[in-house]
Amino acid sequence: MGSPRVSDIVSICDSLWPPAYAEPWDSVGLAVGDPAAEVSHIHLALDPMDAVIEEAKGLGADFLFTHHPLLLRGITTVAADTLKGGAITELIRAGIAQYSAHTNADSVIGGVSDVLAEAIELTELAPLVQHSDAPAGVGLGRVGTLPSRMSVRDLATRLAQAAPATATGVRIAGDPEAEVERVAVLGGAGDSLFGEVRATDAEVYITSDLRHHPATEARDTAHRRSAGTPHLIDISHWAAESMWMTRAAAQLRERLAAGGMDVTVTVSEISTDPWTEGIGQAGE
Repeated sequence: MGSPRVSDIVSICDSLWPPAYAEPWDSVGLAVGDPAAEVSHIHLALDPMDAVIEEAKGLGADFLFTHHPLLLRGITTVAADTLKGGAITELIRAGIAQYSAHTNADSVIGGVSDVLAEAIELTELAPLVQHSDAPAGVGLGRVGTLPSRMSVRDLATRLAQAAPATATGVRIAGDPEAEVERVAVLGGAGDSLFGEVRATDAEVYITSDLRHHPATEARDTAHRRSAGTPHLIDISHWAAESMWMTRAAAQLRERLAAGGMDVTVTVSEISTDPWTEGIGQAGE
């Protein structure tokens, strides 16, 4: 077949990460680009940030696949001197299409949360929240079982060793020495699903972007339960989700090869974690 068109790549992406599995508030799919344009190089990254766009341009990519959407929230202008307008302008000038698979990639089997769960060796996986209009196994987050009971500290250490290093590292809320086996995970911000986590009887919850008030209220709620669970493990949003990019690239390469499409696929080497330095404090 040779070089496919943007519309062909969109069709492949939509089959791997069906847009129907995205949350109602989400914005996924093709945001920028001519569906009829040819594609020779797909570049994958977590975020469609300026540095990533420059990286894609430098590599000669003409299709930028990101997990996080470029246009998640509504905008009223695409003027080149605005944040989103500037990004769109650069993409169009460079002839780069931009596509995202966000919560649909979180929900699919083999998606973001599955990769996170596999990184800490969870088995017997099930969705934390089963998608109402999808086959069994599709939904946000995962709940699973460790090979053997271990302390929260050892689990956090296992996670820290498996995930890319960041300035904020991995944090624990709860008893680091508590023994746990049943674990819930959600790549990305997960403090809206504490109720669903408790309903699964997970003993520890791994997620990102835990804010002060939801986290303290979750721990107070845990203290009122006889077991004091779930304990919390907080990991960088970027670190939790970026591990999936390699899996997504492999899936794309497989589909492209099966279709006889000659396309280069690369994964970004840029960390888009916003935090660049962590300063330890006395008594830490």
